[in-house]
Amino acid sequence: MLLYTTGCSKCKILESKLNDKNIEYNVCEDKEVMKAKGFRSVPVLELDDGTILTYGKAVKYVNHYGEEE
Repeated sequence: MLLYTTGCSKCKILESKLNDKNIEYNVCEDKEVMKAKGFRSVPVLELDDGTILTYGKAVKYVNHYGEEE
């Protein structure tokens, strides 16, 4: 997973949730990369399969990470 972040309050919340669940992720803080990908806000979580999750969806994903469907 890749977390796109600028260190804002929402970014810190999502990062804390990832850490609390012991989810491995990498961090991208390069604003030019984020702009090139068309992101208009952060944080954004990019899953290993390429799925892009904005903050609300990323929080839901992390909250339910590892649960059976």
